[in-house]
Amino acid sequence: MADTKTLEDLKDLAPAGQAAASESTLPEPKIDELGRAYATGRRKNAIARVWIKRGSGKITVNGREFENYFGRPVLRMLINQPFGAAARNDQYDVFCTVVGGGLSGQAGAVRHGISRALINFEPELRKVLKAGGFLTRDSRAVERKKYGKAKARRSFQFSKR
Repeated sequence: MADTKTLEDLKDLAPAGQAAASESTLPEPKIDELGRAYATGRRKNAIARVWIKRGSGKITVNGREFENYFGRPVLRMLINQPFGAAARNDQYDVFCTVVGGGLSGQAGAVRHGISRALINFEPELRKVLKAGGFLTRDSRAVERKKYGKAKARRSFQFSKR
């Protein structure tokens, strides 16, 4: 049993490229020439295009202040959740355009877009936002109506006579 190697001895045999890849390196921030990070968020039938940049916490949705666009406090709270989880309240300005769906779906799409844009701006926030569930696209949508049914699953009222 001469020349038995341990795992420590074999680790040195790995090519130089693999050794560097095994270390956890964060991706580069994706910021455009105007200092903004872009991402797309989706929820139900709504699609939000979101740009964030360093600022004072101003959020603009379709050219309007988000307090005016989303009247319900629950929707406004939903949009601010990613900033609270990442401890970045009032540090970024958000500009977004939203199309499709209703207000609830649009608020969810903006939240999803803000979360993804934050990761493009600061890749180290991915772990925090992923743990909070902000990066998962909520795929629930309205079920389609089927032929021969009153709604998606409801049958027409049965009449014996």
